Amino acid sequence: MTTIERVYIGMGSNLADPAEQLREALKALAQLPHTSLSGASCFYVSDSLLAGQPRYTNAVAALDTTLEPLELLDALQAIENDQGRKRLERWGPRTLDLDILLFGDRVIDLPRLKVPHYHMQARAFVLYPLAELAPGITLADGRKLDELLAACPFEGLERI
Repeated sequence: MTTIERVYIGMGSNLADPAEQLREALKALAQLPHTSLSGASCFYVSDSLLAGQPRYTNAVAALDTTLEPLELLDALQAIENDQGRKRLERWGPRTLDLDILLFGDRVIDLPRLKVPHYHMQARAFVLYPLAELAPGITLADGRKLDELLAACPFEGLERI
């Protein structure tokens, strides 16, 4: 029997009409095989982590999927590419960034994929949208979202 797993995807864009990039990404996520889009947070605007870049628009999407983690990662990277993502510099400006934040109750440590997503505990633009979709969740590594939120203030975020 194939297991359906709840997966949370962090979404971000700071180029080429970022809110529209996220709307298009949600449409593409809804079309993934063996996957259904079960929810999306509000959009949030935040400053870039690197000085001099345009502000980001971020959200989190919830998927129910039977895809394996690397299959989903490949599909997400294809969506990024379809929406004009160019990987010219690490953490550079981008039309679209799709990150697997949580994958069911799995802890994944592969060269291409780390889940729960590294540094999410320090990123308000990830935690607050995630809390809209999964309030009170405990991450697969045992950390509680409520505790992560308490340690990561809602500073620099604008809900749109």
